[in-house]
Amino acid sequence: MRHRSVADLMTPHAVVVQRGTPFKEIAHLLDEYDITAVPVLDEDERPVGVVSEADLLRRQLAKLGATTAEAIMTSPAVVARPEWSVVEAARTMERKKVKRLPVVDDSGRLIGVISRSDLVRLFLRRDRAIQEEVLEEVLTRTLGVSPSAVTVDVADGTVTLTGTVDHKSLVPIAVRLCESVDGVVEVVDRLAYLRDDTSGQERGAQERGASE
Repeated sequence: MRHRSVADLMTPHAVVVQRGTPFKEIAHLLDEYDITAVPVLDEDERPVGVVSEADLLRRQLAKLGATTAEAIMTSPAVVARPEWSVVEAARTMERKKVKRLPVVDDSGRLIGVISRSDLVRLFLRRDRAIQEEVLEEVLTRTLGVSPSAVTVDVADGTVTLTGTVDHKSLVPIAVRLCESVDGVVEVVDRLAYLRDDTSGQERGAQERGASE
C-alpha cells in the first residue's frame, strides 16, 4: 500500500519557455494550452523560474511594457521529484502558494509538471478501486483481518467500516490506514472489537461509542 507518486500523475510533456521568450508569446501559450503557468528553462533544460498568469498580470498592471520570461518569472523555481508522494507534492504547493510544480530528475533537468488538477484526479478514483485497496491491502495484507470479519462500503470516496476485529487497538489503526488510501474523502467507523487490549480486560463484542 502506497500513495501514488508524482511520476504516476505528472504531465511528462510540459509546455515550457526559455529565458528570452517574449511576454506575448507566453500569454498565447497559457491561453492555447489552458494552463496557469509555464516553467522557464536554461540552456541545460533545468528550471530557473516559473511564469504564471499572476506574473503576467502584475507586469501588465505596472505598465512596464513587453518584456521576456527572465524579467517576469518568479525565481528560483519550486520543484518536485518524481519519487515524491502526492501528499508531499500537495504540501509543497500549499506551503509555497503555487498551483504547479516542475518535476526534475537527479540532474535537475525537467521531466514533467504536476498541477493541483492532477492531484484532484485522485479524488475522482472509482469507489470500487478504493474498496479493493482497503480490503486487500489495508485489512487483509497489512492488518491480517479476515475479509469476512469486516464489511467495506464506499460511496463517493466515503469509506464505511462495519464488523468486528479481535482487538480494540486495531480500530484506530484501521481507520488511520484507510484515511491514507488515495481517493478516500472520509472514513466512517462502525467497528466493534472482541478484546480490549488497551486496558488488559477481555470484553464481549460491542460497538465503540455504545460502551465508552
